This record gives sequence, structure tokens and C-alpha cells, in this order.
Amino acid sequence: MRLTILGSGDAGGMPRYGCNCERCEFIRLNPQYKRRSASALLEVNNNRYLIDAGLMDITERFPAPELDGILLTHFHADHVQGLFHLRWGTGIKIPVYCPPDKAGCDDLFKHSGILDFRSLRKFETFNLGELKVTPLPLIHSKPTFGYLFEYKQQTIAYLVDTKNLPPKVEELLKHKHPETIVIDTSSPPDTDNRNHNNLHDTLSLHEKIKSRRTVMTHIGHDLDLWLNNSNNNLPENLISGYDGYIAFP
Repeated sequence: MRLTILGSGDAGGMPRYGCNCERCEFIRLNPQYKRRSASALLEVNNNRYLIDAGLMDITERFPAPELDGILLTHFHADHVQGLFHLRWGTGIKIPVYCPPDKAGCDDLFKHSGILDFRSLRKFETFNLGELKVTPLPLIHSKPTFGYLFEYKQQTIAYLVDTKNLPPKVEELLKHKHPETIVIDTSSPPDTDNRNHNNLHDTLSLHEKIKSRRTVMTHIGHDLDLWLNNSNNNLPENLISGYDGYIAFP
């Protein structure tokens, strides 16, 4: 099982449009440091599953029939905007697993094209071949799922977008003890954000769950600045994710 961070940014990304701060100007000159919409690629055996679809170049990155399915955390635009072009493709349908959100996003349900939306239930594990997937309810402004992935003896969790975790999810993760957790960390410490973790929130969860590695994603502009300007003492196994980072193994 392999998990690669494709996008590590929040909705605004990095560099931020119209921002002339030193960090944004640096990234414009060094595009390898860009942060695109939070998303990831999970590969198991010969199967490839996209986690969230906020990237606008999905069709170029994954020519047909490379994608075996898409797992959506929720229907905010920065997590689904790449579907609006992908849906008009031809050929075999692509399963899109998602939370039970009747509103969806714009007209995706009405004009789904090649996208086969499949609503999931919280904590109800299902199988994708040998891969076990458990949807985990998160705390956000729209119905949102994180995902626990189990393959043979390997366990990883992807938890975006969320503000802390529901107690039942936290207890499950303590019990499962994932080797890697990828988690929403949008803001610097002490920044108030009701829909996303700040760094202190993530540190607290990292210490409670005690995964071998915790990878921060959905990183916002101010946290990117903080991470690059601060002499911080983060734990060695708490990692600032970036586009292209291999979070597992």
C-alpha cells in the first residue's frame, strides 16, 4: 500500500493570489514548493484510488482507465472541482465514494456523466479488493468523512477536513494504531478556526493517537509562513506534508 500527497494546500493554495509576501514570491520563482488543493493517491497492488478531486488536471495526470475509483471527503468545491471536467469523459464509469450529502456540489449529481456516486455510511467498512475502507465522520461544516485504510498488516488514516475528532473516531484510531495519519492542519498554533485544525489541535491528536508518523496537510498560507519562519521544536515524527510527499510507506 502506498499513499502519496498530491496536494497539500487549503482552498487558497500557495502562492496565494495577489499576495506579494516573501514566501509567495519565492514559490512563484520555485514552483516545486506550490501547495495545491488537498488530495492524495492511494495505490494498492495494481489499483489506484484518488482521495478528493480538487486538482484541475486530473484528466492529464490519470489518463483513462488509470483510476479505479475516487474517495471524496466532502463536497466543498476545493475537494471536487476537478470532477466538473472529468465527468464528461467517455467509456467505463468511475466509482466515486462519498458521504451522504444530498446537496452535493452544484449539478454534479444531476449531470454525473461517467461518475458513479456511491453514498457511504459512517463506520460501515467496505472492501475494495483486499483493501478494507472505513468511513470516519469528521467535524466540519458539511457532511465529511475521513478514511481508515487497512491492507494486510498495514493501517493508515486520512483525516481532512476536520476540527479535532469526534470521541468515537479518536478511540477507534487509538485502538487501530495507524502507522501513518494524514491530517488537516490549516493554521498556526493558537489561531481560532472552527472548521479546521490549528497546529496545537494536531499536536494534541498526535500525542493521543501515537501513530508512527503524522503528516500535516491542508496547510494554509499563514501556517506555511510559520513553518518556514519559526525555530520550532516539532516532534520528529510530525511532518509538514508537501505536494508529491510519499506519506506511506
